[in-house]
Amino acid sequence: MLRELDSLPDGLLETDSRRLAERLGAPTLIHLPGARGPALFVSVLLHGNETVGWEAVRALLRERLERFGELRLPRALSLFIGNVSAAAGGVRRLPGQPDYNRVWPGSEEPETLEHRLMRQIVDIMARRGIFASLDLHNNTGLNPHYACVNRLDERFLHLARLFGRTVVYFIRPTGVQSMAMAELAPAVTLECGKVGEQAGIEHAREFVEAVLHLSEIPAQPLPAREIDLFHTVAQIRIPETVSFGFDPRDVDLWLDPELERMNFRELPIGTPFARVRPGSRATLNVIDELGRDVGARYFRLEDGEWRLRRCLMPSMLTRDETVIRQDCLCYLMERYQTPSAAW
Repeated sequence: MLRELDSLPDGLLETDSRRLAERLGAPTLIHLPGARGPALFVSVLLHGNETVGWEAVRALLRERLERFGELRLPRALSLFIGNVSAAAGGVRRLPGQPDYNRVWPGSEEPETLEHRLMRQIVDIMARRGIFASLDLHNNTGLNPHYACVNRLDERFLHLARLFGRTVVYFIRPTGVQSMAMAELAPAVTLECGKVGEQAGIEHAREFVEAVLHLSEIPAQPLPAREIDLFHTVAQIRIPETVSFGFDPRDVDLWLDPELERMNFRELPIGTPFARVRPGSRATLNVIDELGRDVGARYFRLEDGEWRLRRCLMPSMLTRDETVIRQDCLCYLMERYQTPSAAW
């Protein structure tokens, strides 16, 4: 299933995400030489509709080709172009496919061909060695640009801070690229705003280029005042048996059409998340980072609405009903508390 190349195929940088399947035929790992090693590992299009990574990387490579007349990089680059078949359809994943960012080593989902593919990539990069790992994504809802880490390690936090002040620490869901690559080097996931926004593409391009120029990633403690660090404490999913929507007619759970405006806002106790249709027993599945059901800890049913029991901050709330079904309604976060001035 995996194509592995040591150079860019002709015309690849002129190929948009919807035509990559025609050009490449399969998920593809491309190793490009640079002035120093080991390589920076970058993954794009793990979700086929999240095009920011591919747009950012191809813009960076085209610019360097035009500037130098050849592909001259300050550091070697290993680029993984992921779910090209889903990208051809402009969707997160195809029916019957697993999520390409839930099947990396450490995944708790049943074994598939895609699990073996990602394990093969990790094995290849472990043999070659990597400097750092970046996984580039878009959001479907209104969210700021932010970086995610899976370890509270100074090098990981410095790498994330280079992208921006807002950093999210999580250990669930499992099977994500950044968690697998964290075994090899500092690794971050980048959330770069909505699909098609030029500001997100440029931010991602500038960040990848900045990391390519780094000679090392600092290991000294990062002062707490330099970063806004949040901890993901739970994921909210809507059960498959529960109907939902943004029109209150004939659905078990009615969601506020303006729910995206709650992203990255610290919400007070009592904030409503969903209204329950009279006569329905519709619930929310709220799972913490250890896989436990914590719905009663964070929500109460009052006057027909599921309301917060605690002050929390959501992320990734979206009006995209397909994404809600395929992934989740949102994540809940708290500010990370630390007794010291540094993490």
